[in-house]
Amino acid sequence: MAKRDFYDVLGVSRNATVDELKKAYRKKAKELHPDRNSDNPNAEAQFKEVNEAYDALKDPDKKAAYDRYGHAAFDGGMGGGARGGHPGGFGGNQDFASAFSDVFEDLFGDFVGGGRGNARSRASRGSDLRYNLRISLEEAYSGTRKTIRVPRLSECESCNGTGAEGGAEPVTCPTCSGMGKVRAQQGFFTVERTCPTCGGSGQIVKNPCKACAGAGRVEKEASLSVNIPAGVETGTRIRLSGEGEAGLRGGPAGDLYIFINVSEHPIFKREDMTLFCRVPVSVARAALGGEVEVPTLDGGRSRVKIPAGSQSGRQMRLRSKGMPALRGSGHGDMLIELAVETPVNLTQRQKELLEEFEKLSAENNPESSSFFDKVKSFWEGMKS
Repeated sequence: MAKRDFYDVLGVSRNATVDELKKAYRKKAKELHPDRNSDNPNAEAQFKEVNEAYDALKDPDKKAAYDRYGHAAFDGGMGGGARGGHPGGFGGNQDFASAFSDVFEDLFGDFVGGGRGNARSRASRGSDLRYNLRISLEEAYSGTRKTIRVPRLSECESCNGTGAEGGAEPVTCPTCSGMGKVRAQQGFFTVERTCPTCGGSGQIVKNPCKACAGAGRVEKEASLSVNIPAGVETGTRIRLSGEGEAGLRGGPAGDLYIFINVSEHPIFKREDMTLFCRVPVSVARAALGGEVEVPTLDGGRSRVKIPAGSQSGRQMRLRSKGMPALRGSGHGDMLIELAVETPVNLTQRQKELLEEFEKLSAENNPESSSFFDKVKSFWEGMKS
């Protein structure tokens, strides 16, 4: 059976460009791939026919030979033998590997993301950015809104991100014909390398934009308003979608991630939703009892009753005076911790009164009595 004309196989005219040939081949190869046509017994033969036609026409030298001699250019009778005299148009190991690579990458490149020129020339997403934001504990308690300034790569307004003067679209790279790769023969092997002209993108800019030097992006400082919800803590991450760096060739922008750092507070300590406040009280107040006024983080005041005989480290709880829940409702508690102070810089009269008090209160210190009873028993045990 006589071979069909390669142009008819692909369904293109004899004046078809490289891009038109590739587009027609991809369409035919997807339609006729055996994995998608298990019910068609002729699919494999037709698939091979499409590959043979594309392998001949995509190469300028082969295409010129075919246009002049037809199929005879590849049957060994015209002295060229399709680069090695191998029948069928694959030209030995080199062209077989070339055709196999085209079949796999051109057919499945869109799905596996590893295609050649098409996948590389697609728009790419911009990079994500990180911004560290320090806030006060009061701001973490009530929530706030901050304005931040972020240096980033933004889309060039002069060329609308294309990199070309006036916003013109990039053109197909003439070196690799939009593939993003160039091939070189090394012995029996064909080596593919990134195209040195387009850097693997498959496209070049003929007239680069003067504002961005053809990059399509310029460094610019952006002013952004950030809403900080109540209840955040150190390590909380806030995502601003699309506020990262601009994408390449019209790709989507990355995201901006804001990491919260809550400053230490001079009065309050925080543990999750619980606040701690250490309150100093005098020996007399701790012994006699009374009240003490303490601050709350919302700016208010609370009076706390100190039981008589309170010891240093005793804690009292103020319900719902802690930090608000970040996601949900309600507040944590605030714990008041007493710190009984020992007076310093005493006058002579104060010393005399304390000495008299010490003599009279020997039996009123239960913890001291218990401790020294244990010490006495310890020493007696050591002697025996």
